[in-house]
Amino acid sequence: MSAPLTWESAKAGFQLNVDYIFKNLKNYTFEQLKVDLQNPKFILQYYKSTDALIFASIIMVALVVIHCVMGELTRDYSQVDRAWSILPPMYAWHFAFHDYLNRSSFNPRLILAAILLSIWGTRLTYNFARKGGYKFDGRDYRFVYIQEKIGNLCMALLNFVFIGPMQDTLLLLMCTPLYLATLSQDTSLNRIDILASVLFLTLLLVEVIADDQQFMFQTRKYTLLEFVNNDKSRLPEEGDYKRGFLCSSGLWQYSRHPNFFAEISMWWTIYLFSVAVNVQQKGTVVNWMDPKIYLNWTVVGAFFLTLLFQGSTWLTEYISSEKYPDYKAYQQSVNRFIPWFPRQQKMKTA
Repeated sequence: MSAPLTWESAKAGFQLNVDYIFKNLKNYTFEQLKVDLQNPKFILQYYKSTDALIFASIIMVALVVIHCVMGELTRDYSQVDRAWSILPPMYAWHFAFHDYLNRSSFNPRLILAAILLSIWGTRLTYNFARKGGYKFDGRDYRFVYIQEKIGNLCMALLNFVFIGPMQDTLLLLMCTPLYLATLSQDTSLNRIDILASVLFLTLLLVEVIADDQQFMFQTRKYTLLEFVNNDKSRLPEEGDYKRGFLCSSGLWQYSRHPNFFAEISMWWTIYLFSVAVNVQQKGTVVNWMDPKIYLNWTVVGAFFLTLLFQGSTWLTEYISSEKYPDYKAYQQSVNRFIPWFPRQQKMKTA
């Protein structure tokens, strides 16, 4: 049984790496940098010897600058949205590869998590692309709404203080349970890893179904509106097409945001990989009533993601309630996230 992985031990190792980097930077010259960049062995050795979280943090800071600057230059504040499905798999494979270089063997837990996040990222990238998210004008309508309300100057401040830094930092924090796995001497899988994987794939299926139902509804709705020349009086007298939003069929009759529920929950299953590490540290005798088994510092990623979805969903629904008269009745009838039977069987159509 190895020593327990605590916030203090992780912080101490992180601080040693930071001190080492800044100590070497004092006498580092630009000429030396050019020489080192031409030496692949030096680059690989530097990568290997640098703490995995520090290296990921350097990448994250660079991305914050890029996303903030690009957002302001283009007035398109959806820059991080386009990287949302790409960065977590990248961080996951970074942790797995960095661990391999230092351990000289693959870590099954990290490989499993990286594969799961790659499946998640590929699917989410496809869904984002088919909705036009990667087009030049594919902007998040919520940012457009906020910009119209607060003006360009306040939006720029929001971009540099919150939108870019917060989201890029969060994407890395969401993957820190895998960093914790790199600090463990024991790399074998256990029942918690299997549970996390099964839950992740189940929730991914829920998200796929919910997103597909929403995409098909929106596609048919706009096709129907085009057919009637945007004359809403010619739409069917009842049903979701008349209301303007999906609410009475599929998963959306049990949750106002089943895709968001699945997305949030998937990242809590990723956090379970850090719980698996904690269980492993305890050896054969595990006190399942000990809260330290379930709680560690990497919980901040899933926790703040949950808070982010609470705020962003509130804004989404505020806009929807302004746009669709029946949306408030939908809010009163169906849970926001957790799927459950509606409190009212039918909604009256305005």
